[in-house]
Amino acid sequence: MAKKVAFGISQKLLLTLLLVALVPLLIIWFFSYQSISSLTTEKVNQELAAINQTLVAQVDDWVDMNQRMLLQNASLDAMQSMNADSQNPVLITMTKYYDWAYLAFTTDQKGNNIGRSDGKKAKYYGDRDYFKQVVEGKQFGKQILIGKTSGKPAMVLSTGIFTANGQLKGVLAQAMTLTELSGKIVSNKIGQSGFTFLVDEKDDVIAHPDAEMTKSRVNLSKNSAVQAIKQGKESAIFTDMEGNKVVAVGQKTAQGWIMVSQQNYAEAYQLIKAENQKALYLLIATLIVVCAIAVFVARSLTAPIRELTEVADKYSQGQLDLKISGLDRSDEIGQLSKAIERLGTSIRMAISRLQKKK
Repeated sequence: MAKKVAFGISQKLLLTLLLVALVPLLIIWFFSYQSISSLTTEKVNQELAAINQTLVAQVDDWVDMNQRMLLQNASLDAMQSMNADSQNPVLITMTKYYDWAYLAFTTDQKGNNIGRSDGKKAKYYGDRDYFKQVVEGKQFGKQILIGKTSGKPAMVLSTGIFTANGQLKGVLAQAMTLTELSGKIVSNKIGQSGFTFLVDEKDDVIAHPDAEMTKSRVNLSKNSAVQAIKQGKESAIFTDMEGNKVVAVGQKTAQGWIMVSQQNYAEAYQLIKAENQKALYLLIATLIVVCAIAVFVARSLTAPIRELTEVADKYSQGQLDLKISGLDRSDEIGQLSKAIERLGTSIRMAISRLQKKK
């Protein structure tokens, strides 16, 4: 019986101490986790967005520079002449001083080729998107395609050649490789797992670390990050085809292209994992310390109770000449010791009276 009483007190004491110590820690951990998660998410998104914005600005600046160059050359008298002999020197100069430009040419209103920078035979361009866009009234036309020579993505930019009163006379276009532009995007590493890619307005790849995807101009309309950006979201968390959880941030360029910067979730949110591990270690250490303290305190409290229980049990068996410990204590244990001592005294006196009557 003494063991059962002692065990019960120890168990309750241990549970109480655990609750007192662990509940506040768990509450602190919960709010700390929420705060760290929020701050980490904000930090991850800001870092990816900063990378993305820098690359978007570079793409926009590059395209804007080429568009301005086209406008400037389209306004020249030689270009206005719509004569191949006058236009060709200007077209050759355009490709000479812009390393990424491999062809500059002009067409009339119907798409018939007039001047060319490469000296090759004239072609018909009336069926090309960049030509149609200008004829339909846009200031600039553009089209991404795979270069027949390089086998890599290239872009054709175009603008109109107009008369003094604003009538369209023809189209000036320049074909450019995207090697330099895509190189800045592809070479951009984010940690160990992160990278950036660019798709056009049709979601076809312009630049991607996977060279085969770039060469084949794979369509990424089903990519979760691309879908999220097209839905107006600035970021997305999803699982890729390899089963990796990914966090991505995207932004549209001035041309309607989509730039996406992404990184594996585990790497991006490693701060949360580290903090959770610290919290777990703290909880385990607290549990060990609390258990050790509880066992020590329980033993110091239950040992006197166990001794007094044994004394009371022996009293019931007729063993009255017993030494009781704890009489000098001023706490509840001391009061219980004194009460049991008085009980023993009363029993002895009662037995003594009974013996005298006999």
